[in-house]
Amino acid sequence: MADKTGIEWAEATWNPATGCTKVSTGCKYCYAERITKRLIKLRQPKYYNGFKYTEHENEIDKPLSWKKPRRIFVNSMSDLFHEDATDSFIDAVFKTMIRADQHQYLILTKRPERMAEFVKSWFNKEGSFNELPKHIWLGVSVETQQYVTRIDILRYIPCTIHFVSFEPLLGPIIHVNFQNIQWAIVGGESGSNHRPIEEWWVEDLHRQCRRSQVPFFFKQWGGITSSANGRTLNGKIYDEYPSVNNVRGLQTIL
Repeated sequence: MADKTGIEWAEATWNPATGCTKVSTGCKYCYAERITKRLIKLRQPKYYNGFKYTEHENEIDKPLSWKKPRRIFVNSMSDLFHEDATDSFIDAVFKTMIRADQHQYLILTKRPERMAEFVKSWFNKEGSFNELPKHIWLGVSVETQQYVTRIDILRYIPCTIHFVSFEPLLGPIIHVNFQNIQWAIVGGESGSNHRPIEEWWVEDLHRQCRRSQVPFFFKQWGGITSSANGRTLNGKIYDEYPSVNNVRGLQTIL
């Protein structure tokens, strides 16, 4: 059975790696680090290394055994493109995703430079690809205006679905160039140290998505728990997803 998840935009998680390193302000109260501390107390053997980046070779083939198609968040407890990730490990993860193509894979990173470098080298090595298969989606996290530059790297990586997770949203993001971006996820921070989110920040991103015809998914307002303040925006729940068969945007290049 797939690893079920409470993450609203995914149906399962797959964590062939665990642990990470803080790289920007959105990492300060990392939910994965918080969960890891709890799992350590429960003596979960997978987290023997704490929150230090760790690759789990025995987890690489896991999606091959999941016959029912799933929307899978890859490395919800880490970052596949972490600076300590080995190219051979990332390569093995990609090969599993190619083989188990009954699923959709959503890969989210705060390290788009490494993502772009890997995909370029992988294409050169494999020789049979000039764009990732449609079931592999690539995304970046953007928490404030300062990190919008991550999108500028993402948009040119050759794949069908590029997505942006504005979570935790920690400030207004006044202008986003959504060219060649096919999906936006927005959400507030959760946990005992959650930082506030303003309604107009969310509304403004929603307007920008509407102008650019980008599907909009509002995950949560956040609070002590992820569900503390619900997930309705102006009385409506936004659960929009992109369609791989109706993609608009730039030609991707590396």
